[in-house]
Amino acid sequence: MARIHGQGQAEQINVYNLETAVAPHVYNNDRRYAVLVVDMLHDFVYGKIKCDRAVPMIPRSGELIDSARSAAVPVLYSNDSHTRKDFEIERWGEHAMRGTKGAKVIGELRPRKKDVQIPKTTYSSFFNTRLERELKRTHDGKGPNTMIISGLHTDCCVRHTTADAFFRGYETIIAEDAVNSFTELQYRTGLQYLKFWYLADTLPTKKIAKLF
Repeated sequence: MARIHGQGQAEQINVYNLETAVAPHVYNNDRRYAVLVVDMLHDFVYGKIKCDRAVPMIPRSGELIDSARSAAVPVLYSNDSHTRKDFEIERWGEHAMRGTKGAKVIGELRPRKKDVQIPKTTYSSFFNTRLERELKRTHDGKGPNTMIISGLHTDCCVRHTTADAFFRGYETIIAEDAVNSFTELQYRTGLQYLKFWYLADTLPTKKIAKLF
């Protein structure tokens, strides 16, 4: 039996052979981090498509963000910001509509002035956004080479963002206690997918903070 992330017990299900998926650590001699917080918005946590499992991870998300800021690690927020014309509305209905409370980062994780907020209109934080341009402004113009990703959902926006980071040559670390999804199975298989296909490290936030 394995401990459920946040509550109760669950049977461990291994979909992938993770022994074949080892994080490459190719940037160990010049590690440059950025923290990306994905869709910790009112509609995702409390509103129209709320995920109750997101609530227990809010304090850990906050601790990760604060640790990054204290270490001068860039913090960026990737936020759904929809109009009625967005194709994704056909899947989820209206949510995180641009200019509404539902599209704002929850108050507990409110961005600070130096943080960068990136609006997006579909699952990946990179697709048709200015995220990569903003990343390249950091670390004196060299940009990060390692993305630390937290937020929602492990098997959707976190997954597709991690895919696009991999395609661009970033190493990724998933904050395993600061990501989640609608169910425990989605959460666990989502993490396994990220490890297997994109060689992501998965670490608790306390260990990540020690990397800075």
